[in-house]
Parts: sequence; C-alpha cells; structure tokens
Amino acid sequence: MAIKPIGRKSSSKNPPILSHEFVIQNHADIVSCIAMVFVVGLMIQTTSQLASVFVTLHHNVTGEEASAENPRGVPFFYEAGWKDFCAVFFYMLICIIMHAILQEYVLDKISKKLHLSKFKLSRFNESGQLVVFYLVSFLWGFEVMLREQYLSRLSSLWEDYPDHPMTFLHKLYFIIQLAYYLHMLPELYFQKVKKEDQREKIRHSTTGLFFVSFAYGTSFQRISVVLLTFHYFSEVITHFFQLLEIFDKHEKMANARVLSNIVFVFMRFSTMVLSVLTFFYGIGTTELGHYGILALFVVYSLQGYLIFQFINEFLRNRREKQAELKALKKTKPAKVDKAKKEKKADSDVPEVEQNSGKVKTK
Repeated sequence: MAIKPIGRKSSSKNPPILSHEFVIQNHADIVSCIAMVFVVGLMIQTTSQLASVFVTLHHNVTGEEASAENPRGVPFFYEAGWKDFCAVFFYMLICIIMHAILQEYVLDKISKKLHLSKFKLSRFNESGQLVVFYLVSFLWGFEVMLREQYLSRLSSLWEDYPDHPMTFLHKLYFIIQLAYYLHMLPELYFQKVKKEDQREKIRHSTTGLFFVSFAYGTSFQRISVVLLTFHYFSEVITHFFQLLEIFDKHEKMANARVLSNIVFVFMRFSTMVLSVLTFFYGIGTTELGHYGILALFVVYSLQGYLIFQFINEFLRNRREKQAELKALKKTKPAKVDKAKKEKKADSDVPEVEQNSGKVKTK
C-alpha cells in the first residue's frame, strides 16, 4: 500500500517537477528533507558542530566548570544570542511540517464530513490551526510560570534586571514562538492564500514577530511569558467559540460569544495592570528605568491595537445582525400577505368545490 505524502492533495494531474504547483503539493516533503539534513549532520563528526548550531540551544551562561560541579537535577541557564537565529530557522521548518500534518490528517478529514462553504472552510482551517498553537503555548507558558513561581512571587519579574537567564524550557518556548510566527509567511504561498486575505495574515505574523523579538532581545523574558500566557488564554477561548459557530448550524449557542468577550476584556485589563507593576513600579525605579518605560509603551500600544480591533469586530457583527433582522421583518409581512390572499381566494370557491379540490368552470 502506497503512503500518501504529507501535504499532497489528491489530483489526477502530475505537475512538472520544481513548478509552483509541484512545490505547493509537496512542500511538507521538501521541508522534511531539508530538516533531515540537519538531523543527519548531527551524526557525522565533521558536520556535527555546524548542525548543532541549528538543532540545539546555545549561549549557556552556567559554564562548563559550574555545570560539572552542579548537582544532578539543577537546570542550566541560557541567554539570548546570535546563534538563536539558526535555531529559529530550523524550528520554523518543523512548524511548517507540523502545520501540514495537522491540516492533512485532522482538519481536512473533518471539513470533508461537514461540507462547508468556502468562507466557513477558510475560517475553520485558520481557527483550527491557531487554536492548537494557542492551546499548546498557553499550557507551555503556564508550566513555565508554575516552575519559576512568577505569579506567586511577583517581584521575581523585575528583580536583578537585566540579568534574567532562562531555563532550557523557558528559552525553547521563545524559540518556538519566533519560529511559528515566522513560518506564517511562507505558509501564505504554500496554502495559496488569496491576495485580499494576505494583508491580515501578514499583519498577524509581523506583529507577533516584532513583540516577541522585542521581549526576547531586551531581557524581558520573565514578564513576557506571563503576558503571552494571558493573551493566549484569551485567544484559545476566542477561536474555540469561532469553531463552535461553524459547527452550530442552528445557532443554539449564539449567546456563548459573550463569554469570549468577557475573557478578552479581563485579560486585557490584567495585562495592563501587571505591566504597570513590572515596568513602571518595578524596573522604572532602577537605573534602567527608561527601558521599563519603553516596554510599557510597547505593551500598551499592543493592547490599544487589540482593543481597537475588538471594538471594530463587535460593531461589525452588530451591524450584520441588525441587517439580518431588518431583512427578516421585510420578508415576513410579504409571506403573511401572500397567505391571506390564498386564504381569501379559497373562501370565494364554493364549499363543495373546495372539498373536491377543483374549481368549476363555465
């Protein structure tokens, strides 16, 4: 039995090799081969050092001597560095592969059974991909918060800034975040996204890249993982209810959207309060207070943008519902008048002829 390649759509036509259609249909297999080159490179002595720059995490600040003296179970600590660009590239390839696997073996199989329209199919694929990423990121960030005790001891978010080394799990979290937002750009080509839909996806990708890169490069990793966890919890709820709306054909859960809005507002409020405590009252009182003020401005700019988008979406949905209600009101009187005319026409027919269902003609 032949194995169907990842990401390949069933088609009776075989596109020419290295053509656009060939690359799109087989992009997951091609990317898998590129990623395998780095993995195989780790097994060869002459290339293992170069391949390890892409696959493993570097910039360990624990040191070789200190790590040898450390008792078993004490974690090593890392900082940001130039080799992280190589790691982000490699894990971007992994994100492309995982995107194709999720699309091919989960979302496509579900959408075929639902028989969705093109608009709903696009929303289903987008929300299906994002809800998985947001859920994994939320659980991962929550795990880091519990291990590092960031919420139980808030002062740890700004103490000893900027000397904030990261554990392995903490650093890998940021590498995956950067890799995922970066992989969204080539996915525009692989998924053949229409030009009118590309603008919003590019904005989403570049915004995520900018803010995560800013937090990672300016040693705000501790507060950033908390704020990202808050944000991803809100996004999980939002996209979960969007998926419910697609499945809910009879609109039985139309009011459930209110819960998503409440969570969104609460997470925005929590983010702004925690940002003031950390950047203004925490880091703002030190010699590097100007970095805290800059970070506070960046965070509030993002929150303002998200709130602005939320209000626009809320008003747009409200206008659409009002338009639907007006359309229903116009159609209902017409149906009632038609029913009355038919009833009146039947009453003009003699009783015997009404029972027989025939009208006597002269």
